[in-house]
Amino acid sequence: MLTRYENEVMSAVYSLCDGTDGCLVSPIDILSVLPAKHKINQDKLDDILNALKCDGYFDLIPSERKGEKMYVISLKESGFAYKRTAKQRQRDITYKIFLAFIGAFATFIFGLILKAIF
Repeated sequence: MLTRYENEVMSAVYSLCDGTDGCLVSPIDILSVLPAKHKINQDKLDDILNALKCDGYFDLIPSERKGEKMYVISLKESGFAYKRTAKQRQRDITYKIFLAFIGAFATFIFGLILKAIF
């Protein structure tokens, strides 16, 4: 299970790779795609990218181009399946909320029936 920041960074990386096996991006590119409400600096971004690399989402090779830090990112199977698993997680949450609503409604009806009997 990814943290909120890891989830946002993985979503940004996935969108920057745009359906290809990999991409060459700078930290500024990744930070520009992230929501502005979360202040993620470049050091924290490096930690999050290394954590995602260790989790097996992609291969990460840091490099430098014209004095600017760049990342060569190659998505792995978990990285390709990221969007699908995010949608599946959303469906699971919706299903659990629906079941909780049905359970509350059934309990309410059962309480009314017991109240009418006694």
